[in-house]
Amino acid sequence: MKRRDFLASSLAATGAAIGGALDPFARIAAAADDFADVKITRVVGFDLLTRRDKLVGRNSRLDVHGDRSMDRMLRISTSSGVEALGPCRAGEEQVAQLLGRPALSFFARDERRMNSPLGRRSTALWDLAGRLLEKPVYELLGGAGGERVPVYDGSIYFMDLLPQRADNWRDQLRREIDAARADGHRAVKVKIGRGKRWMERAAGDARDIEVVQLIRAHAGQDFAIGVDANNGYDLAGARRFLSAAGPLKIAFVEEMFPETVEDCLAMKAFIAEQGWQTKVADGESQRAPEAFRLFVEAAALDVLQGDMKHFGFELILAEAALAAEKPGILVAPHNWGSLLGYYMQLHVGRAIDNFYMAEHDPLKTDVLRADGYTRRDGYATVPDRPGLGLAIDEAKFADDVKINFDLRA
Repeated sequence: MKRRDFLASSLAATGAAIGGALDPFARIAAAADDFADVKITRVVGFDLLTRRDKLVGRNSRLDVHGDRSMDRMLRISTSSGVEALGPCRAGEEQVAQLLGRPALSFFARDERRMNSPLGRRSTALWDLAGRLLEKPVYELLGGAGGERVPVYDGSIYFMDLLPQRADNWRDQLRREIDAARADGHRAVKVKIGRGKRWMERAAGDARDIEVVQLIRAHAGQDFAIGVDANNGYDLAGARRFLSAAGPLKIAFVEEMFPETVEDCLAMKAFIAEQGWQTKVADGESQRAPEAFRLFVEAAALDVLQGDMKHFGFELILAEAALAAEKPGILVAPHNWGSLLGYYMQLHVGRAIDNFYMAEHDPLKTDVLRADGYTRRDGYATVPDRPGLGLAIDEAKFADDVKINFDLRA
């Protein structure tokens, strides 16, 4: 396929203005009837390459993460000319089942679900529904969140262990904090756990503490700091770390050790004994919301962190509903290595009222335009535009993406 031959039609939703009923979901139902004849005519799978402005180092488990990433994507065309896009790792056989189907036939508005062959990989269908119905995805998901979404920079890794930074890592760390602030952030998540794999235990633990101390001294008291060990400690080690770092006002501790209800409760009790406000967060490796049930029932976690792209919108909503069973438990989807996962989180933040913070991996692409998405003073805004509110630069799409398949009805 010649990528330049793939020309998009208007990304703005078309159709008659929707009015009448006061209930927004009643209006959505009425609008859905107006699009009964709109069919999915084409689906194109492609790889969206993204880049960072810095080289991201190791964490406690994995080697250098680099300055590149990739979202596997789906682009949907319809008989009305309306198009949509979203991350999707579903196979070609699954995707082919969309062809010829009414564009809104998968959308179960009352359940806030997409009952599609793509399962949880249905983000592009949410974008399509929003574009056709002229509603942002966050409104289709519930629209119960605030107008601004708290956000943090999640890219502070082990830059001190990069050979090229060995002699100046402290200056580089300060530059990365300054860059995060300039990018609109007032919070960062800092990787710790050097002593698990990369350094001798005592030296690694000491370096973890030094890094957090340096950030607090440089960024000031009005800057939030969370830490993520990627299970690089055990419970005793986590207590040792917090004994030194806790007075520095740590906002949250994430994956300090492999999560069990007992150890998480012990961690929370230790934090409470010190009078700190630090939240205990975990769960990015869980595969389904029900995996959190025992933690919620015991109030063993303050923040649930199912992975945004793995869970998709429906399972994150189910996680949020489970969290709501215990007052005070919040949701903060894990997101790393995905630009689209960042935008998805922001729609979740606008959709639910128990959202904590969105994780920003500072990835960029010239292929997508994200007009109306902003970050300022630690908060992100989401445009009041149909669907995800993203648009494709056709020239960049033609030049920069890798097409995996192109299927037509």
